[in-house]
Amino acid sequence: MLRGRYGEVPPSEADVVVALGGDGLMLQALHDFLDTGKPIYGMNRGSVGFLMNEYRPDELIERIAAAKVETIHPLAMKVTTEDGRINAARAINEISMLRQSYQAAKLRITIDGHVRLDELICDGVLLATPAGSTAYNLSAHGPILPINAPLLALTPISPFRPRRWRGALLPDHVCVSLTVLEPEKRPVNAVADHIEFKSVLEVSAEEDKDSACLIMFDRDHSWDERILAEQFRY
Repeated sequence: MLRGRYGEVPPSEADVVVALGGDGLMLQALHDFLDTGKPIYGMNRGSVGFLMNEYRPDELIERIAAAKVETIHPLAMKVTTEDGRINAARAINEISMLRQSYQAAKLRITIDGHVRLDELICDGVLLATPAGSTAYNLSAHGPILPINAPLLALTPISPFRPRRWRGALLPDHVCVSLTVLEPEKRPVNAVADHIEFKSVLEVSAEEDKDSACLIMFDRDHSWDERILAEQFRY
């Protein structure tokens, strides 16, 4: 119906990509058009749709013309696996490390070469961007970050020791290293959005300032407004 009303061109010729679906589709579209300079305007045809605008078929061109463009810088992750290989991936939402077996993970956290936590026993830990702070990070009781905040959220998943550690807010220019302790006894997987690596030994992550994807929001329902509404939800 939208094709019939507005026409369609190949992505290579598009000024704006219109994504129809839920947050998962939007995340995939942002990955697909990373560093192309093409903004993504999403309309919700899924469930939650936090990253999407309301679906309305009318006045689409006018809505796009009036929409606000937000820039998202992805996290660049390097992973060393048990077999000695070094792999790389990017994450727009978050990088997470998760226990692979019934044994809790045991991790060391290093920030810019300085050990900040010698040992964290947990189900896992994640590093979230502002864009991803309302996703897995929020479910793990991490903080919600405004889209333009120069911060990253480092959030533990079911921490056992130290039990009272609830995570940290980090400047977005730091490099975070997560080292797996006792990897044979306590194997850990690493995930960058939808890309997973098994049996990892170490993960390093930092925001890639030279890489960007663009997302568009209606001005009457901006990202800032969504963040505020989410924080006062009860």
